[in-house]
Amino acid sequence: MNGRPLTLLIAAAVVALEGLVALGLGVYVAVQTLIGAPDDLISALAVAGFAVLVGAGLLWVAWGGLVKMERWGRSPGVLTQIFMLPVGGTLITSSQPQLGIPMIVVAVAGLVTLLAPPTTQALYGDGQASDADPSRR
Repeated sequence: MNGRPLTLLIAAAVVALEGLVALGLGVYVAVQTLIGAPDDLISALAVAGFAVLVGAGLLWVAWGGLVKMERWGRSPGVLTQIFMLPVGGTLITSSQPQLGIPMIVVAVAGLVTLLAPPTTQALYGDGQASDADPSRR
Protein backbone atom coordinates (compact mmCIF):
# COMPACT_ATOMS: atom_id res chain seq x y z
CA MET A 1 0.00 0.00 0.00
CA ASN A 2 3.04 2.27 -0.22
CA GLY A 3 2.77 3.41 3.38
CA ARG A 4 -0.84 4.54 3.07
CA PRO A 5 -2.83 3.54 6.14
CA LEU A 6 -6.29 2.07 5.74
CA THR A 7 -7.84 5.14 7.38
CA LEU A 8 -6.35 7.39 4.70
CA LEU A 9 -7.59 5.14 1.90
CA ILE A 10 -11.08 5.06 3.42
CA ALA A 11 -11.04 8.85 3.78
CA ALA A 12 -10.01 9.21 0.13
CA ALA A 13 -12.80 6.81 -0.89
CA VAL A 14 -15.38 8.79 1.12
CA VAL A 15 -14.31 12.11 -0.43
CA ALA A 16 -14.23 10.52 -3.90
CA LEU A 17 -17.74 9.12 -3.38
CA GLU A 18 -18.97 12.57 -2.38
CA GLY A 19 -17.29 14.02 -5.46
CA LEU A 20 -18.88 11.45 -7.74
CA VAL A 21 -22.33 12.11 -6.26
CA ALA A 22 -21.95 15.88 -6.66
CA LEU A 23 -20.64 15.48 -10.20
CA GLY A 24 -23.47 13.11 -11.10
CA LEU A 25 -26.11 15.41 -9.65
CA GLY A 26 -24.63 18.36 -11.53
CA VAL A 27 -24.73 16.51 -14.83
CA TYR A 28 -28.27 15.31 -14.09
CA VAL A 29 -29.47 18.85 -13.35
CA ALA A 30 -27.76 20.15 -16.50
CA VAL A 31 -29.39 17.49 -18.70
CA GLN A 32 -32.80 18.01 -17.10
CA THR A 33 -32.40 21.76 -17.56
CA LEU A 34 -31.52 21.43 -21.23
CA ILE A 35 -34.27 18.95 -22.12
CA GLY A 36 -36.94 20.52 -19.91
CA ALA A 37 -38.40 23.96 -19.46
CA PRO A 38 -36.95 25.40 -16.23
CA ASP A 39 -38.52 28.48 -14.66
CA ASP A 40 -35.11 30.16 -14.55
CA LEU A 41 -32.63 28.79 -17.09
CA ILE A 42 -29.65 30.80 -15.83
CA SER A 43 -30.12 29.74 -12.20
CA ALA A 44 -30.58 26.09 -13.16
CA LEU A 45 -27.41 26.11 -15.25
CA ALA A 46 -25.53 27.90 -12.47
CA VAL A 47 -26.58 25.23 -9.95
CA ALA A 48 -25.56 22.49 -12.37
CA GLY A 49 -22.21 24.16 -13.04
CA PHE A 50 -21.55 24.66 -9.34
CA ALA A 51 -22.31 21.00 -8.59
CA VAL A 52 -20.00 19.86 -11.39
CA LEU A 53 -17.20 22.10 -10.08
CA VAL A 54 -17.69 20.88 -6.50
CA GLY A 55 -17.68 17.28 -7.67
CA ALA A 56 -14.52 17.76 -9.73
CA GLY A 57 -12.88 19.58 -6.82
CA LEU A 58 -13.68 16.78 -4.39
CA LEU A 59 -12.32 14.19 -6.81
CA TRP A 60 -9.12 16.24 -7.05
CA VAL A 61 -8.90 16.41 -3.25
CA ALA A 62 -9.42 12.65 -2.99
CA TRP A 63 -6.87 11.71 -5.64
CA GLY A 64 -4.40 14.59 -5.80
CA GLY A 65 -4.46 15.26 -2.08
CA LEU A 66 -5.33 12.20 -0.03
CA VAL A 67 -4.28 9.26 -2.20
CA LYS A 68 -1.01 11.00 -3.02
CA MET A 69 -0.57 11.77 0.69
CA GLU A 70 -0.39 15.55 0.35
CA ARG A 71 -1.12 17.36 3.59
CA TRP A 72 -3.27 20.03 1.93
CA GLY A 73 -5.85 17.35 1.09
CA ARG A 74 -7.03 16.93 4.64
CA SER A 75 -8.35 20.47 5.17
CA PRO A 76 -10.87 20.56 2.30
CA GLY A 77 -11.84 16.98 3.14
CA VAL A 78 -12.60 17.84 6.76
CA LEU A 79 -14.40 21.03 5.75
CA THR A 80 -16.62 19.07 3.37
CA GLN A 81 -17.60 16.65 6.13
CA ILE A 82 -18.38 19.51 8.51
CA PHE A 83 -20.64 21.11 5.88
CA MET A 84 -22.43 17.82 5.26
CA LEU A 85 -23.49 17.38 8.89
CA PRO A 86 -25.99 20.29 9.07
CA VAL A 87 -27.22 19.56 5.54
CA GLY A 88 -27.96 15.98 6.60
CA GLY A 89 -29.69 17.24 9.74
CA THR A 90 -31.80 19.61 7.69
CA LEU A 91 -32.80 16.77 5.39
CA ILE A 92 -33.88 14.70 8.40
CA THR A 93 -35.98 17.51 9.86
CA SER A 94 -37.45 18.15 6.39
CA SER A 95 -39.00 14.68 6.33
CA GLN A 96 -36.27 13.20 4.14
CA PRO A 97 -34.39 10.91 6.53
CA GLN A 98 -33.66 8.48 3.68
CA LEU A 99 -31.22 11.11 2.39
CA GLY A 100 -30.17 12.80 5.64
CA ILE A 101 -29.18 9.73 7.65
CA PRO A 102 -26.80 8.29 5.02
CA MET A 103 -25.32 11.76 4.53
CA ILE A 104 -24.57 12.07 8.24
CA VAL A 105 -23.15 8.53 8.40
CA VAL A 106 -20.83 9.23 5.47
CA ALA A 107 -19.77 12.58 6.95
CA VAL A 108 -18.98 11.02 10.33
CA ALA A 109 -17.03 8.21 8.63
CA GLY A 110 -15.12 10.83 6.64
CA LEU A 111 -14.32 12.88 9.75
CA VAL A 112 -13.24 9.86 11.78
CA THR A 113 -10.91 8.59 9.06
CA LEU A 114 -9.53 12.02 8.14
CA LEU A 115 -8.73 12.82 11.78
CA ALA A 116 -7.53 9.33 12.76
CA PRO A 117 -3.97 9.13 14.14
CA PRO A 118 -2.71 6.89 11.29
CA THR A 119 -3.95 9.42 8.73
CA THR A 120 -2.31 12.26 10.65
CA GLN A 121 0.95 10.32 10.84
CA ALA A 122 0.87 9.54 7.11
CA LEU A 123 0.17 13.14 6.10
CA TYR A 124 2.25 15.02 8.66
CA GLY A 125 4.82 12.52 9.88
CA ASP A 126 6.31 13.05 13.29
CA GLY A 127 6.40 16.83 12.85
CA GLN A 128 10.18 17.12 13.15
CA ALA A 129 11.18 16.73 9.52
CA SER A 130 8.33 18.77 8.05
CA ASP A 131 10.14 22.12 8.31
CA ALA A 132 13.43 20.80 6.98
CA ASP A 133 12.04 18.60 4.18
CA PRO A 134 10.79 20.72 1.26
CA SER A 135 9.10 17.71 -0.35
CA ARG A 136 6.55 17.61 2.51
CA ARG A 137 5.38 21.19 1.98
